[in-house]
Amino acid sequence: MRGQGLVFERRGRRLLDGVDIEVGGEGTLVLIGPNGAGKSLLVRVLSGLIMPTGGGVTWAGHPPDRRRMSKLGFVFQRPVLLRRSALANIEYALAVAGVRRAERTARAHAALARAQIGHLAESPARVLSGGEQQLLSIARALATEPEIMIFDEPTSNLDPAATKAIEGLIGTIRAEGKRVVLITHDLGQARRLADEVAFLHHGRIIERTPREVFLAQPRSAEAQAFTRGEIVL
Repeated sequence: MRGQGLVFERRGRRLLDGVDIEVGGEGTLVLIGPNGAGKSLLVRVLSGLIMPTGGGVTWAGHPPDRRRMSKLGFVFQRPVLLRRSALANIEYALAVAGVRRAERTARAHAALARAQIGHLAESPARVLSGGEQQLLSIARALATEPEIMIFDEPTSNLDPAATKAIEGLIGTIRAEGKRVVLITHDLGQARRLADEVAFLHHGRIIERTPREVFLAQPRSAEAQAFTRGEIVL
C-alpha cells in the first residue's frame, strides 16, 4: 500500500500536505501526533475510503478497488455493528467479501475464538460492552484474512482491562506476520506495540523512525515537544 504526494483539501484548508508513505512488509507502524495532524484522514485515504484531492494511492501497484478490499482490515475508533448477533455480524462481512455460504459459519466461529469471545457468538452485538464490541470488530476484520490491519484509536475510552485485551490481540496479529498500522495519541501504547513510528503534524509526516529512536531521541522539534508532553501547535 503506497501513497504518493497525497493532498486533501477541504474548505480551503489543506489537511494532507504532499504525504509520501509506503506500508508493506511486517511489523507495526504507529502513526502518532497531536489531534488534527491528519492521522485518521491519511489512513482513510490510503484505504480508499476517501479520495485525495491530489496525489494517488496504489495497492500492490494497482489503484484501490473492491476486489482487493478484502486484503485490508479496518477497525474504527467506534465500532459499527449490525442489529444481529456477534456471529451474524461476521457472517455478513464474509458474505460481502464473497466467501461461500458453506464456509461462513465456521470461519465466523474461528474468528470469534481468535479474539477470545467465542462464548458471545449468539449475543446481540449492540448489547456487548465497549471492549467486547471492539474485539468483535477486530474479529470481523480478521475473518476476511486481510494482509494489512489498520486500527484507528481502537482503545480510546476503554477501561484498562479491555485495552490490555485489545493490545494483546494486536500483538498476536503482528506476531503472525501481518502488517499492522495503528493510530494512537498514547506514547505508552506506542512504546508497547510499535516497531516503527511515523509522527504527523499539520498534514505532513515529519519523521518516520524505529520506535527506539523516536522515543529516545526524536529528530524534529515538534516530535521532541510532543514526547515531552507539551502542546504542539
